[in-house]
Amino acid sequence: MAKQAPQDGANSAVPKPRATRRVNKPRAAAVPVVSKSAAAAAAKGKTTYPFVSDPARAANMRSNRRTDTKPEIALRTALHAMGYRYRKDFRLDLPLRRVRPDIAFTSRKVAVFVDGCFWHACPDHGSKPKNNEWYWSPKLAKNVERDRAADEALRQAGWTVVRLWEHVPLADAVDQVIAAVGNPRHVGKPPSLP
Repeated sequence: MAKQAPQDGANSAVPKPRATRRVNKPRAAAVPVVSKSAAAAAAKGKTTYPFVSDPARAANMRSNRRTDTKPEIALRTALHAMGYRYRKDFRLDLPLRRVRPDIAFTSRKVAVFVDGCFWHACPDHGSKPKNNEWYWSPKLAKNVERDRAADEALRQAGWTVVRLWEHVPLADAVDQVIAAVGNPRHVGKPPSLP
C-alpha cells in the first residue's frame, strides 16, 4: 500500500528537528543575594546589614511568616471548634504602645501569643545562629525585650496575657487559654465536640 501525501499541504520531505541534548555547564560560585539598600550600604563601606552566605538560607528566612503559623492556626481551629470567638492579629492601641496579639478575646481582655522558639529565644529549643552572629544576637534579644514591654503594656491596660511556645502540645495550649478566658458564650445550642 502506498503512503498518501499529507492533506494540509505541509512538506513531508522536511525532516523534524532532532531533540538536542542539554549540556550541563559548570556552575559559577554562588553570588550572595543582596538587596539594593544593602548593596548601596556596602558600596559606602557600611556593613550594617548581614550579607547572605547562602541563597537557599535567604529564601528560607524570607518565607517565615509573621502571622498564621502552623501552631497558631491549630490553636485557633481548636478554640473555634469549641465555640470560642476571637480576633486574630488584632492591633490594640494601648496608652504605652501598640500591640498585636496572635489571638485577642476583646470582650474578656485576654491576649494570646504563640511564640516561635527561634524568634523569641526559647530557653529549651531556641538556637543561636552561627553566621552573622553580630546581627542575630542583638535582634533576638530585642525581640524578647519587646515581648516583655508588650506584656507590661497589656497588663497596665487591664488585659490578661497568655504566652505559649510553639512546641507546647495543642491540648495543653487549649487548656491554658480556656483557664484565662473561661467558658465560651453560645448563642443557642453549643456545638458538639468530636
